[in-house]
Amino acid sequence: MIDVYTHKVAGLGNRSYLATDGTAAVVIDPPRDVDRTIALAGRYGVEIRLVLDTHVHNDYVSGGLELARTTGARYALAAGESVAFEASRVGVSEGDVIHAGSMVVTAVHTPGHTDHHYAYVLSDAETGEVVALFSGGSWLPGTAGRTDLVGAENTDRLARAQWSSLRRLAALVPDDVRLFPTHGFGSFCSPQAFISVADPTVGSERARHPALIQTEDVFVDAFTRGFGAYPRYYTRMAPINRRGADPIDLRPAAEAAGEELTSCIARGDWVVDLRSRNQFATAHIDGSINVEAGDAFATYLGWLLPHGTPIALVGESPEEIAAAQRALARIGIDRPIAQATGDFATWAQDLPARNYRVASFADLTASRATGDAAVVLDVRGDEEWNAGHIPGAYHCPIGELHQRIEEIATWSNGRTVWVYCAAGFRASIAASILDRHRIPVVLVNDAWHEATLQS
Repeated sequence: MIDVYTHKVAGLGNRSYLATDGTAAVVIDPPRDVDRTIALAGRYGVEIRLVLDTHVHNDYVSGGLELARTTGARYALAAGESVAFEASRVGVSEGDVIHAGSMVVTAVHTPGHTDHHYAYVLSDAETGEVVALFSGGSWLPGTAGRTDLVGAENTDRLARAQWSSLRRLAALVPDDVRLFPTHGFGSFCSPQAFISVADPTVGSERARHPALIQTEDVFVDAFTRGFGAYPRYYTRMAPINRRGADPIDLRPAAEAAGEELTSCIARGDWVVDLRSRNQFATAHIDGSINVEAGDAFATYLGWLLPHGTPIALVGESPEEIAAAQRALARIGIDRPIAQATGDFATWAQDLPARNYRVASFADLTASRATGDAAVVLDVRGDEEWNAGHIPGAYHCPIGELHQRIEEIATWSNGRTVWVYCAAGFRASIAASILDRHRIPVVLVNDAWHEATLQS
């Protein structure tokens, strides 16, 4: 019997998989921190013999090469991809079959998300039964992996390839075969139309998937209109994966005294505070930036951090810092230069500190009713803004804020900026950046639905 175990990487909006016949294991699209994949194999007492990457990833650093080197497994990636580690991979082509124990993996060329994308069909060698379809960034529930990440000029061409690839996959495997996509689940590689369902199958998708029920032109038109902005760090992921990432280094950074952090800020480094937005607003190191610990931490810090800028991390516990460090390493941001943990009020008591107000949309309404000269900044995405926004608000998606900070300073002209998003997380990051640049700010820490009557 073949089992498939899922490794969720929530911060990336991705999943990797370990398939096993009880003795041998095949791993599909592992993240960079391979220790967890190895631990999963150890938990089930199986040997990793084959590692597969469906494509050269644009949204995270692959652990495929390092996992194969660590375990002695074979590493398979498309033969057509240009990589610096040619001798270390098995180059797969259309129809290639690879055996691992009693499992058979068949490579299916599925261009679309990238030109050299492959899906993998997993079968039982003894019975011939097709067990799983690992679709990577090709077939996602209700949609497909976006086609603009390898160059906007390729968007339409690859979208048409996606349409053909998904139809071909649907014809290759039975309806009861389970679908195991890598992207989706919050990844920016997935368009808005992603459908989150438990245990999708080819059959459950057949009646609803746009590529299977729409003509090519209709699918391409609707599909390509669903692409929003994506994090800037995506442009650095494929080059790292093509040359082969260095082994991950998760050793703790040196513990820093408070004055060391102020020195970091003075020379232009980023001191990133992982505490809650309310804690940060109450008191924080002058010039630090607030990105709350949690699933979205690395995505948004990676989006905003100028490439190559050293960072130090501030958190309440070593475990919180370690989790943040692991999340950053998955997108190629290695080795914080320092960290500080413990009770902020204690270790930061002699440091220059700042604070700002936290308010609700009701507070904003009341302020505007009194004729307050404050101005409003909306840091949501374009799609959210177009669906409705506060009249008179200024729009700057969070991913553009760092580059447009001088523009915001000129626009606000010394007035207090009330900054909001959909739920407060993105606004809290924006508020900290505005505060770093001495722009007076109020954080609207509230859910957008409470403001809709004013939009």
